[in-house]
Amino acid sequence: MSRTPTHIRTTRRAGRFALRVAVPLAGTGLALTIPAAAYADPGSAVYLAANSLPVVIANLQAWVMGILAALATLFLVLAGVYWATAGGDPSQVEKAKLALRNALVGYGLAVLAPILLQIIQGIVGG
Repeated sequence: MSRTPTHIRTTRRAGRFALRVAVPLAGTGLALTIPAAAYADPGSAVYLAANSLPVVIANLQAWVMGILAALATLFLVLAGVYWATAGGDPSQVEKAKLALRNALVGYGLAVLAPILLQIIQGIVGG
């Protein structure tokens, strides 16, 4: 018989179950969001054109905001999992608080990304 208290064994089982369910669901969601390959018409010529600086900055802004929001959401989910599986363990609760703080910082940076990129655009001269 194990010497681990019942409530700790239960929270460990719940944490393992959450990870067993969350990881495949996240992978499936990611696979469904990836678009199918697009093929160019083989009979037409392809011309590459460089974008202007404002277009590049706008594209960069969209990417940065998306990446920051995705990372912040990941930290928010991790904070929830840590908090739900803490079972009163102070170190797990601290880990959950740190993950929640990281999520809030990520969301803050995602909100500030347009302002920061406007400053960069002003410095570069676009």
